Amino acid sequence: PGAELLSPSKQTLTVLSLHVCPAEAAVTCPDREPELEVWNPGHNEENRVEIRNGRKVLLSSSATVHSIHITDGGKLVIKDDVQPIILRTRHILIENDGELHIGSELCPYQGNVVIILYGRADDGSQPNPYFGQKYLGVSKGGTLEIHGKKKLSWTFLNKTLHPGGMEEGGYYFERSWGHRGVIVHVIDPRTGAVVHSDRFDTYRAKEESVRLAQYLGRVANGMILSVAVNDEGSRNLDDLARKAMTKLGSKHFLHLGFRHPWSFITIKGNPSSSVEDHIEYQGHKGSAVAKVFKLFKAENGEHFNVSSTSEWVQDVEWTEWFEKPDKARSKDMEKLSDFKAAHPDKICRQPVDIQAMTLDGADLTTEVFYKSGHDYQFLCHGKDQTGEGCHNYRVRFLCGKSVKPKLTVTVDTNVNSTILNLADDVSSWSPGDRLVVASTDYSMYQAEEFQVLPCRTCKPTQVKVAGKAMYLHMGEVVDGVDMRAEVGLLSRNVLVMGEMEQQCYEYSSKLCSFFDFDTFGGHIKIGLDFKATHIEGLELKYMGQQTMGHYPIHFHMAGDVDEKGGYNPPTYVKDTSIHHTFSRCVTIHGSNGLLVKDVVGYDALGHCFFTEDGPEERNTFEHCLGLLVKPSTLLPSDRDSRMCKLITEGAYPGYIPKPRQDCSAVSTFWIANPHNNLINCAAAGSEETGFWFVLHHVPTGPSAGMYSPGYSEHMPMGKFSNNRAHSNYRAGMIIDNGVKTTPASAKDKRPILTLISGRYSPHKDADPLKPREPAIIEGFIAYKNQDHGAWLRGGDVWLDNCQ
Repeated sequence: PGAELLSPSKQTLTVLSLHVCPAEAAVTCPDREPELEVWNPGHNEENRVEIRNGRKVLLSSSATVHSIHITDGGKLVIKDDVQPIILRTRHILIENDGELHIGSELCPYQGNVVIILYGRADDGSQPNPYFGQKYLGVSKGGTLEIHGKKKLSWTFLNKTLHPGGMEEGGYYFERSWGHRGVIVHVIDPRTGAVVHSDRFDTYRAKEESVRLAQYLGRVANGMILSVAVNDEGSRNLDDLARKAMTKLGSKHFLHLGFRHPWSFITIKGNPSSSVEDHIEYQGHKGSAVAKVFKLFKAENGEHFNVSSTSEWVQDVEWTEWFEKPDKARSKDMEKLSDFKAAHPDKICRQPVDIQAMTLDGADLTTEVFYKSGHDYQFLCHGKDQTGEGCHNYRVRFLCGKSVKPKLTVTVDTNVNSTILNLADDVSSWSPGDRLVVASTDYSMYQAEEFQVLPCRTCKPTQVKVAGKAMYLHMGEVVDGVDMRAEVGLLSRNVLVMGEMEQQCYEYSSKLCSFFDFDTFGGHIKIGLDFKATHIEGLELKYMGQQTMGHYPIHFHMAGDVDEKGGYNPPTYVKDTSIHHTFSRCVTIHGSNGLLVKDVVGYDALGHCFFTEDGPEERNTFEHCLGLLVKPSTLLPSDRDSRMCKLITEGAYPGYIPKPRQDCSAVSTFWIANPHNNLINCAAAGSEETGFWFVLHHVPTGPSAGMYSPGYSEHMPMGKFSNNRAHSNYRAGMIIDNGVKTTPASAKDKRPILTLISGRYSPHKDADPLKPREPAIIEGFIAYKNQDHGAWLRGGDVWLDNCQ
């Protein structure tokens, strides 16, 4: 090979200058409004703040207060600053033309702000009759505008992620029989790239030893050398090659013997940098390994690890079980030769280990006594065993296979890190952000979290994360089915979170018998006649409570929240992550026309994306991702079998729960009215089901009387297009069942909202006297759901291009 292959690489760096013209920020950025007065209330948990009578304030530093009430034209704006702002409060109530602004649509918030909602359920504070405790509440006339940085919400893996293994950018080399001799790799220290490699069969010919010495001499100083022996390399190794390797820093190559494993890594010209391992071995005594590794720093600041392993490998396996041979006459010990005679060619010459057990399955301890040659005897110790041989037993032997050579060289350019190859441009994701990679197996618990690391060499569709995967996550189409794992962004620069206790405490019946952690988180609730609510770029963490009506985001009896209700621009929740939540993700209750788009819901208790009573219509869930959805205590449909048996409030005396019939339905998308839209959504792991269309014969709760009996069972389906479901315990999708809409009675002892039978039959205008109107399930993908891909009961449900 020419010297140009063995010299450090040369790189040319082109620097581009970008000139960005400042926008007219004052026009669109709420914190630039000239009427704002700077407000720094300090830290006082007794400070009950009132922002009213047209007062407009700018919070420009961290603060702790008891509560904040924004009303009568008051306005609170969070300053966009390079310094993080942490606002800690029991609650924030916005009403009567009060406003809270964090950024705007045209001026997204660029700094970092955290709103912490604190307090215990049992701390004696008086809850608000409508909002409760630990809330951000928007009531009549209130405005809530939260607009964080614009970031990609979620995407797909575009290359399979293997557990613990090498990832993009690494090098892996493995050889066994047929590749004898000394194998050399030349590695560029600037990049970690292997620039050349060669094999020298110094067992076969002395000429190969000369060629090895010449090759090493041509390698430029500063290059990394990885040198190792595979199989045998000493027979025709002459002094010229041995001395050349010694000059590089080797202390053992001079004494390399027949079939000795040997590995060596050095920097040419720096013998003190060498690492080396050498084992004296003859090739027939089991496994032996010589392994070295060394960490290097590339010119871009990233680290890479070079490792080399030279070994002899002996695989082992257990034989079948053998009972004591009939002709065995041993009075004191059992003989291996008796078993070999009784079972010719089934037991190896020299077993590595022995196991014995009684015929009825009880383990026995064996004591082995070696004899001359290849025979040995053994005693059994255990119940009913004596010193006169083994009784009533069977035995098996661990046998070693023939040894084989193995050489492995790796260059791991991601030391304790991993490169994720993704389907979309993720350059908006930043170091420090947290991600979740969905399971692509039957268990949703194979979802894994990662933290983003700096990566100077990543492409726009790549991101570097700390650590290695524990599970396999698919990143490809398999047999025509798109089985790529979803990858969701959890971190946002605007964070609203609950302040939590270290352990569970009882604020609702039997809570701590189901959970060993505090579940009394914060919540956001938007009520009827709010003035405006637009949420995007928000992270919600430790939100929701195990009590009815307190969810991370909750639109409660708000009616039409789009143009039909006079909202322009229409109300939306976009680009939001909701994770480690204690009660649902997004709840739509008695509200219509809400856009929920690019929302990630992860690690939630109870139905994640939840429509509640039955009258909710025209809401759109677009490109939403839900995963790791677990049972909750709130509704029978949220509960698992144990909860179903222990929680019987609302049941008639004598009720005997049937968990699989009455409960056990927790779902990522719980749709109580078919006339809603689900587009490009993913249900990537629930204790029960991904998408569940459930039927309310009549509306329940505060929505009672909003439609006539049977209306929802005949309501045409909204758009259901290009959705996917996997890793769900029961099914990818279910269209079946209703919920019980009457209280428990002697006739039917089940509590209200337990599951009952139901059948979907869509008709035009939800009128059973008018023509049927088919429900179209378009482009649905379901894989690795334990019971069903889809369970559909009813009439005129059409599947189009589904897998």
